[in-house]
Order: sequence, then structure tokens, then C-alpha cells
Amino acid sequence: MELNISNIDIVVILLFVVGIIWWALKNRKNENASEYFLAGKSQNWFVVGSSLFAASVSSSTLMGHSGEGFISGIAVFNYNVGAIFVIIFVSLFFLPFYIKSGIYTIPEYLGRRFDNRSRKYFSFITIIGNVFLDAGAALYTGALILKIIFPEIDMMWIIIGMALMAGTYTIIGGLSSAINADMIQSIILIAGSVLLSIFCFNSVGGWENFVEHFHDGVWLNLIRPNSDTTVPWFSIFLSIPILGFYFWGNNQVIVQRVMSAKTVNEGRLGFLFVAFLYVFTLFIFIAPGMVGRMIDLFGVGDTLPNEIIDGNTLRAQYGIDTNEVYPRLILKLLPVGLIGVMIACMVSALTSTLSATLSSVSTLFTMDFYKSWRPESSPRHLVRVGQWTSFITLVVAVLWAPLIGKFASLVAYYQEFSSYLAPPIVGTFLVGLFWKGSTRNGAFAGLMSGLAMSALIMTYKFGFGGVVPFHFLLWVPILLILSVLVNIIVSKCDRNKETDVETYTWNKSVWQDDTRELKTVPWYKNFRYISIALIIIALLEYWWFF
Repeated sequence: MELNISNIDIVVILLFVVGIIWWALKNRKNENASEYFLAGKSQNWFVVGSSLFAASVSSSTLMGHSGEGFISGIAVFNYNVGAIFVIIFVSLFFLPFYIKSGIYTIPEYLGRRFDNRSRKYFSFITIIGNVFLDAGAALYTGALILKIIFPEIDMMWIIIGMALMAGTYTIIGGLSSAINADMIQSIILIAGSVLLSIFCFNSVGGWENFVEHFHDGVWLNLIRPNSDTTVPWFSIFLSIPILGFYFWGNNQVIVQRVMSAKTVNEGRLGFLFVAFLYVFTLFIFIAPGMVGRMIDLFGVGDTLPNEIIDGNTLRAQYGIDTNEVYPRLILKLLPVGLIGVMIACMVSALTSTLSATLSSVSTLFTMDFYKSWRPESSPRHLVRVGQWTSFITLVVAVLWAPLIGKFASLVAYYQEFSSYLAPPIVGTFLVGLFWKGSTRNGAFAGLMSGLAMSALIMTYKFGFGGVVPFHFLLWVPILLILSVLVNIIVSKCDRNKETDVETYTWNKSVWQDDTRELKTVPWYKNFRYISIALIIIALLEYWWFF
């Protein structure tokens, strides 16, 4: 697919790139560790929420959501509407401990609740995932999008260009630069996606015609049968909440931004703001991909039947790559000028994810590893270590990104890898927060047992090509239950009980403290009222698209 991009579009893109770098560096904070890694803990709810949205919507999200919409309808929206419940849960129970304890990293919480074994293991796993999956995948999938739009440019130069853009302000300015850039990019991302959505629905005669076209089958159903390969119904209640908790409650990329809030309430409001934005992702990310089925986006005419067909079959029989749905919609439907806006929109998703990952790895390595090796390091020295860590991470990600095309499973099975690795970590956090009897040996045993089982499954499936029983989402609750049971059994048998756990376990006093503080907060800023409203909206969406 070729594009004769106009000079107006090129100017729009260049203005965006220069403007973002200028704005991010203007808002840099890098005088000490608190400023560089947590933006001085001075951010309000709007900045936090905007940054969260931009960091969570990656290039693979834009391609993945629209592509899944093209393939199977709205089933993938279950992850987004399910995130609303998870965000509320994390805001209520975990966020106060993260912010009030003054930690820099999520693994640091495990270190304080248990010991350094659990902290270092979780930190190491997160760093590896951030470098080789998150950063590498962001660069690779982003390059795929831009390669479609600029086919004459070598993919490696596109990767380097994206890396330079995100790396320039993230390495120099730290988290403050990243989240202030995210705020602007989030606004552009939302505005651009809304514009594209409007053009999509107009091209098919409006929402009513859209619904009429897909009224047969399960295209517009969130609740699917167990045989559904995208989201079987059991996963909505058993698996998606666990994976969602890992992403929103244990993910350094995400929670680091919340910890930059100046108060717990500002952090909560920022979290709930991103939950509110996720309500609309069905209409601005997923539904446009479904419109692609109605307008012959790939030029196959009437040969493509109006039924759910998996991505591999679409590629093999019809020559359709669903990764191209989103950029093809842009090129087919938008006029000159707005194409540049939408390219800027996609670049926003690319650079936000990359800068978030760089901040995460920088903080994890510096605070979880380097500081323990060199505890006498000054705050300024830690900033320098963080900057060099970001730079090295960026170089490794740039070198690794082109190889992902040769190992497609790293992208295609990213969600599946998370399904195997996340449950033991989620189980350890849940047990650690809500059960005082969990010991350091119990927590580490639970993590290792889950890792061993996950490694066995992945080795058998990906190493030897074996057929693993059950859908991979069903393994999520199984692995969580296994690790929790091991944690409980070892903790019960452990003679060395933990003595200082009150500070890091939940009790009624946390709820009572919140109640007292909320007495002085206006009702429209009361996170409990906002949470109830969001739950009602989410349940209405389930009812509407049942």
C-alpha cells in the first residue's frame, strides 16, 4: 500500500515531534532521585491519568484492538471493561500502601513485606520483560505501522528515529518529562482516535447501519461461549481480573506514574480517570476495525464472508494482515492534514510506551539493584546511573526489535506468556497484603513453584511443540491457586514468623482513615462515589452488549 503524503501532513508530523520534545524537556526534573524517578511526587490527577492512558495504549494496542475487531468483533473489549473493576480494586486496597510507604518500585514493596529474594526475583523478571518484550515490541510494532505509511524508508531507520525521539527526553528529564509528554500525547491520541471513529461510522451510514450489519452471530456480544478462541466466558470472571491486576497493580510502568501523585487522593483520581477513558475504547479502537469489514478495506470484494475467521486463515486464504487494519483506515478515510494528525496519534502511542518502559527499567535497576550494591551513592549519582541505564536499555531494544520479526511468537504470544508468568506474582501480592501469616519463605516458595510450573508449560509447548490442555487463559487461575497454596502451606510450617507486617498489610484502619479524610473532600472528588459510578457504567456496557 503506497501513500503520497502531502507537505501539510509532513509539517504536522514534524511540528508534533519537535513540540513534544520541547515540552518534555521544559518540564524535566532530574536534580535528585525523587525528582528523576518519581517526578518529585508533585503531579495532579489529570497529569497522572493522562500519562497512564498514554502509557497503557501501545502501538500494539492500536493495531491489536482494531485487528481483533476486524477478526471477531468486540470480544477483546472484555479486557478494557474488566480493567475498570481492577483499577477500582487497586485504588482502594493497594495504592495507599504504594504511595504512603515511599517506595520507588513495586518489587520494593515485596522487599519490605517479605525479603530481598522476592524483591530481586520480581525486579529481574520485570526488567527482562520490559527490555525484550515491552520496549522491543513497541519499536517493532511501531515500525510496522510507519513502514506501511512510509514504505520507502528502511525499517531500521524508523526504529532508530522512534528511539531517539522517546529517548531524548526520557533519558535527560526522567519521569517528569515522560509523564508531561504523555499528557499531551494522550490528548492527541484521544482526539485523533475520535476523529477516525467519526469518519468510520460516517462511511457506513452511521451507528444504526453498523449495528444492523453485525446483528447476527456474536460480533456484538461480550459474553462468548467456552469454544470462543478470543475470550471464552469463564476467562471474564477467572482470568482477566488476574491479568488485569498484574498490569494495573504490579506493573512498574503503570504504578510508577501513580506514585508520582502528590497525594493518595490525587493518585486515586488519576487512576479512576484512566478507567473512565477506557469506557470509550470500544468505540474509538475496536469498532473502527469492525468497520473495515464493511468497506472492503483490503480490496477482496465479496469474497470475504461476513463471519468470524481467525487471523491465520485471513492471511493465508485472503492475503489480509489484520495488523494493517488501523493504518489502512487512516489512509482510506481521512483527508489531507488529518492524516498527519493520525500519524502523530500513532507516534504518540509508540513513544509513550517506549518512554514508560525506559523509566521503568531505569528505576528498577537503579533502586532495586545498584543502590543495594552501592548504598552510599548520592541522589545525584543515582540519577546518572538511571540515565545510563535508560540509554543502554534503548540500545538493546533497538538491536533486538528487528529480530522480533524472525521470532513472531514474542509478539503473537505476548499475552500468553503473561498468562503463565503473572499469576504467581499476583498471588504473592494478594496474600501478602491481606494475610499477616504469610512469611518470607512462604512467599518465595509460592513464586518459585509458580515459576517452575510456568517454565514447564512453556518449555513443553514452545520448546517441544507439545499440545497443552486447556485454553491458556484457564491456566491463569490454576497457576494462581497453586502458588497461593504453596505460600500458605510453607508459611504455616515456617517457624520464623514475620514480626513487622502491620505497616504493609491491610486492615480496617485503612478504610477508617480514608473515611475521615474524605469528609473534607467534595462529593465529585470522592473516589468512592466515582468508583460506584464507574461500576454502574461498566455493568451497563455488559448488559448492552451481553
